[in-house]
Amino acid sequence: MKAIRHAKIRDIVENEVIETQEELTEALCRHDIEVTQATVSRDIKELMLIKVPTGDGRSRYASPTNKSVAFSKKRILRIFRDSVIGMDFSENIVVVKTFPGTANAVAAALDHAGWPEVIGTVAGDDTILVVVKPKAAVPAVLRKMEELDF
Repeated sequence: MKAIRHAKIRDIVENEVIETQEELTEALCRHDIEVTQATVSRDIKELMLIKVPTGDGRSRYASPTNKSVAFSKKRILRIFRDSVIGMDFSENIVVVKTFPGTANAVAAALDHAGWPEVIGTVAGDDTILVVVKPKAAVPAVLRKMEELDF
């Protein structure tokens, strides 16, 4: 079912202007694929969908044509600086606060940054949990995020 859903998501974002996760969820339902917003959020991350400008001041989801371009250092820096509004941590979890609707893009960028201390991220609409291992590496990860040091 996941492979079918992913194929349908690729088709939808290629052929329709989809601005939000809610719109993508509704589009999938119109194609008889019942799904929750949380599942769509994970799918967007797994498919590495990106937001691209539509030319009228809005943006839409799209598939990256070249993943190395989609997650270049310059793009990650821009995504991070344009979206992140705060960070804090507890133990080995870093919490990154973003503007609404941008957490998935930031989490995907962090996942593709290749930092060995980051073992994964979980993104909501405006909050990301970054799991760091070992716990002692948290200050270094926070510094990297603050400076976006690769």
